[in-house]
Amino acid sequence: MPSADEIRDAQRATWAGLSAGWEKWDAVIVAQLGPVGAEMIDRLDMTDDQHHLDIASGTGEPGLTIAKQTPNGRVVLTDLVPEMLDIAARRAKADGLLNVETQVCSADDLPFDDATFDSVSVRFGYMFFPDVTKATAEFARVLKTGGRLASSVWIKPDENPWTTITMQAISSEVDLPAPDPDGPNMYRCAGPGYVRALYEGAGFRDVVEWDVGVELVTRSPAEYWEVMSEHVSLAVAALKQVDAEARERIRANAIAKVGAFEKDGQVRVPGLARCIVGTCR
Repeated sequence: MPSADEIRDAQRATWAGLSAGWEKWDAVIVAQLGPVGAEMIDRLDMTDDQHHLDIASGTGEPGLTIAKQTPNGRVVLTDLVPEMLDIAARRAKADGLLNVETQVCSADDLPFDDATFDSVSVRFGYMFFPDVTKATAEFARVLKTGGRLASSVWIKPDENPWTTITMQAISSEVDLPAPDPDGPNMYRCAGPGYVRALYEGAGFRDVVEWDVGVELVTRSPAEYWEVMSEHVSLAVAALKQVDAEARERIRANAIAKVGAFEKDGQVRVPGLARCIVGTCR
């Protein structure tokens, strides 16, 4: 079993390699995940002078949207991967946002004083933390009393064909090992109440969870394949194991299957996430 430091080092290298794909397809990804970010923000009870911490920010959402809504506040974007935060910083500059800063750090060792922030968001980061309990305790530590924590995770694979179509196509050519149920993976937190228990264990009250639908929208089945094969970590890693002929068979398989979701000149593949919010005691 790798140590937490070894897991973080591997994640840092993986996501640094994915940063170009995330930037290339940023508009598609932002549109897909936007409904989740909007639901999280709605439950954070923002004021225009909010001091907000965004964890596992990647290319910047939902932190950048929060910065636009809190012009007199401060938003700190954090991530393990400096290459991802560089993209977020460019996006902030392009949007003229002066209330945003970035900080490279681990979620379970935050470089901030106690009771610093009014709110914390974690959009699709929880599943990948080496120690989810320690990370949740850190979120509670840096929140002010009454501050809110909002997060989101993916629900089980059969509710998310946008990713399972690709991974099933890959598995027809690659022997994919079963993920460690207790280790970092996309569906680690899928079970109802999983994140709620972490919140409550860290002392959060009034914890609520609910499901939010999303859609990955592309202009064609071929573009769907490009998006998935260039920014999804599991897919990118698995595709490195195959030769050009096998990759083409996988591509054709995925394109054929996702064609079932094509209508009126677009491919719209559904997914389902769970949002969780709680209040710091």
